[in-house]
Amino acid sequence: MPKSPFNVRYLASIRRDLLNLRRHSLVRASALVILSLVAALLLSDFPNNRPNLLLILPALIAAIGTADTIRCMQRSWSFYHAGVILCVYMDIMAVGMIIFFLFYPYMQWIASSR
Repeated sequence: MPKSPFNVRYLASIRRDLLNLRRHSLVRASALVILSLVAALLLSDFPNNRPNLLLILPALIAAIGTADTIRCMQRSWSFYHAGVILCVYMDIMAVGMIIFFLFYPYMQWIASSR
């Protein structure tokens, strides 16, 4: 039987693979990082940059997603390995943005205008 996206068994196997933490999943890792970046944008109220210590949670979730992305690396070089390296760079940039959103409101010496 062909694997169509509307097959119930096929959808159940995809869900099972994404939720199984013992299996390597680049989709799960990237989704964790991107969703935590969106949550950090919403929590920080970005243009106003209000202080919020709840940004620690998206930072931790993004770090877990980055570790999950690193788990997907292979020992030998291939185009998949190169794509995983690009995803790791994207994860590091997202974690850096979340850390910036976390610490920037507390650094008054950066935002002071004279």
